[in-house]
Amino acid sequence: MLRGYDCPHALRTARMCAAVALHLGHSTARVTQYQVACLLHDLGRAGLDRRLFGQIWSWARQRGIPTRPREWRARYRATPYGGETEAFLARYRAPLEQAGIEMDEWAAEQVEMRLGYARRLTRQLRKIKPALTGLGVHWKPWMGRVMLFYYYPEKLRGAARWVRQLAEILVACEQFEAYNNRQRGKDYYTRNREQLREAFAYLGKLRAERILSDRVVTAIKTLVAAGAFSPLMAEARGRALSRQDQAYIRKLGREAACR
Repeated sequence: MLRGYDCPHALRTARMCAAVALHLGHSTARVTQYQVACLLHDLGRAGLDRRLFGQIWSWARQRGIPTRPREWRARYRATPYGGETEAFLARYRAPLEQAGIEMDEWAAEQVEMRLGYARRLTRQLRKIKPALTGLGVHWKPWMGRVMLFYYYPEKLRGAARWVRQLAEILVACEQFEAYNNRQRGKDYYTRNREQLREAFAYLGKLRAERILSDRVVTAIKTLVAAGAFSPLMAEARGRALSRQDQAYIRKLGREAACR
């Protein structure tokens, strides 16, 4: 229904999120509603131009330029809250064009899909909420806050613990899927292979930044060790797991058995 939406990534993420949430004791009724937010977690990037988006953000990553709102604000503290897109374009439009990337209105929209994600998500949700109502989906404010947690963790200050945990699960599973996703690795990250060790290293980084809790990361490790995510990882990669990753899963299983 949504042109330019990465449906396979969203479906795999939602399936992982449901498995982790149920593993951690959330009710089936809550998880059913939660999965709607998981399926739509990338709605702020609906219509994404893979080639152009990849060019802009690969260029930025190679130069150590912040690519997420919270990281941008940490470096450029004078940027008005919500003005990250405008600040990026003011600072880097000319260098990008010198690199051969035409920074027209459509290119600016690709920047908005990351640095102005909250604004774009709000606009996209406004468009599709009537369709969701027609499908019998009862949208709740917590669902939108969960979807924004990765880019805007401050929006969950004061939220109930269960909302915070669901937000953490979404971040962890979305990133875990992305680190196993061959197409995303090629389009966004100039990555030529996927490794479980790297995926868990990034989850560890998010845990160190207090975006993720030990409990959520441990739950994912437990499910991976049990083989629950192996078919999804192979699907995301477009090939069977490597021997190295199969050995890594066995290692996780031994660690789980010792806990």
